[in-house]
Amino acid sequence: MNTVATVIAVLGVFWTQAFSYEIYSLPGTNGDYVQQTVTISNELHIADIHVHAGMCSSDTIFDYKHGYIATRLFSRRACFILKMERGYIPELEEIGRLAYEKQMMNKMFSQKNLWLQYEPSDSIFGEIKEWLTFGKPIEKLCKGVPVYKVRKVEGAIRAGGCAKAGILGILGISICGKINI
Repeated sequence: MNTVATVIAVLGVFWTQAFSYEIYSLPGTNGDYVQQTVTISNELHIADIHVHAGMCSSDTIFDYKHGYIATRLFSRRACFILKMERGYIPELEEIGRLAYEKQMMNKMFSQKNLWLQYEPSDSIFGEIKEWLTFGKPIEKLCKGVPVYKVRKVEGAIRAGGCAKAGILGILGISICGKINI
């Protein structure tokens, strides 16, 4: 009987971890009025970030199951999609740990920054083929607005008009248009 109880207890722990949502409310950086919520679904392998900052509001989805990050910038009425690559994007568990630390300590000393670039004249409206590739969560986020595929660039881009998104204070994402002169 003890063996059955032990197996049920262990399965319960793993079941709870697999089907849980972790929600963090994070403070803004530099005393700005920013409300930021990070929701992590271990079941779906997704981190969903909502940044409420007036004209700079955005939603970002880290979809680890399909391997894409999508950011919808509300001020630009557009969606930006990046293929995840190992090494510069934190794992789902690390996002949860960093969000917890940021919520509890109010400061982070290990912020990462990611610089992305897109071609302003190269947008698509998602077709069925793209939505199958990107997955349902990204489809829900980006359907009905222009979608731009972005690429990672090394170092800061020297261009005006870059938009900031991501998880403020943990993983900053700067999205900049390519300027051809």
